[in-house]
Amino acid sequence: MKYSLLKVSPYVVSVVILLSALSVISTQSYAKTDLSAREIVERMDENQRQTTDSAFTRMKLTTCKYGINDGKIKCVEKARIKLVESAQINTGVDNKDTKSIAIILEPSSERGIGMLSYSYDDSDRDNETWLYLSALGKVKRISVRNSDDEETESASIFGTEMTTEDQETGKLDDYTYELLDQGKYRGREVAVIESTPKPHRLSKSSYGKTRTWVDTERFMALKVQMFDKYNNPIKRLEVGKIEEINNIWMGRSMTFINLVSQRLTNMKLEAISFDMDIDESFLTQRALTDQAFREQFLDNLRQQAQ
Repeated sequence: MKYSLLKVSPYVVSVVILLSALSVISTQSYAKTDLSAREIVERMDENQRQTTDSAFTRMKLTTCKYGINDGKIKCVEKARIKLVESAQINTGVDNKDTKSIAIILEPSSERGIGMLSYSYDDSDRDNETWLYLSALGKVKRISVRNSDDEETESASIFGTEMTTEDQETGKLDDYTYELLDQGKYRGREVAVIESTPKPHRLSKSSYGKTRTWVDTERFMALKVQMFDKYNNPIKRLEVGKIEEINNIWMGRSMTFINLVSQRLTNMKLEAISFDMDIDESFLTQRALTDQAFREQFLDNLRQQAQ
C-alpha cells in the first residue's frame, strides 16, 4: 500500500485553546452509548492497536516553547523539527503486544538516534525501552518510572513533550474507569472517561489520572487531559486532522501541550503504510547500533511503501 502524504508547516504549530473539562460538552441532542466506561476503553484500545499492526510511518515532530496570542497557542521561538521513520508490529498472545523502532532522519546532527520499545499487554510485565545515541555509540535502557526513585529517567521521546507512556496500549487492568459525561465535542458524539491508575501502576506512572474525550462512533481519543498525583492538570493532548486509512480511523496531527514546561510538541504523520512485511529481527538492538543492518531493512520498507 502506498504512503498517504500530508504537507506540514515547518515552524509554527497552532492549536485552538479549548474550554476545560466538562464545559466543552454541547447541550445539543445526542445519542448516549450503552457501553460501560471499561467497554469504551477496550474498543478504543483495540482501534489503537490496529495502527501498530505491521505499519511503517514517517512523521514530523515539531517542538517549541509556546505562548498565547489572540486566543491561540503558538510557538514563540524557532521550533525544533525532527523527521522520524518508525516500524511497528503486533506480537504475543492475540497480537496484544507491540514491538516498535523509531529512527531520526533529520536534522543531520541527530541522524541515527533511535528508540526501540517493547510494549506488553500483561500487567505483570513492564514495558521495555532502549535509546541509542549515535554520537556516543551507546544503547541506554530507559527505566520504568518510579515515584519513589528521583533518579529514574523520564521516557521522553527524542526530547519532545511526548513520552513512551503517552503511546502505550494494553494493561487495561492497571486502571479503574469512570464515565463522567456524554455529549457532543467538536461536532462528534463523545464519552468523557476518567482513568485512574491502581496503586501498583501509580508508582510507575507520570499521571495521577487522565480524562479522555472518546469519539463513540470511531472509538478514538479526540482530547486527553493529564493530571499529576495532586490533581493538578499538567499536560493536554489535542487530536487534529482525522482520516480513515486502510479502514482504520486515526489522527494525522496530534499536539501534546505541557502546561508545566509551557512547551508543546506537534506530531504529524506525513506518511503511513499498513500490511508491511516487517521482519521481527529488525526490531532489535542491532538495528540501533548497526547502520548497514538498519539501512538494509529501512530501504526494503521504503520500497514496499512506494
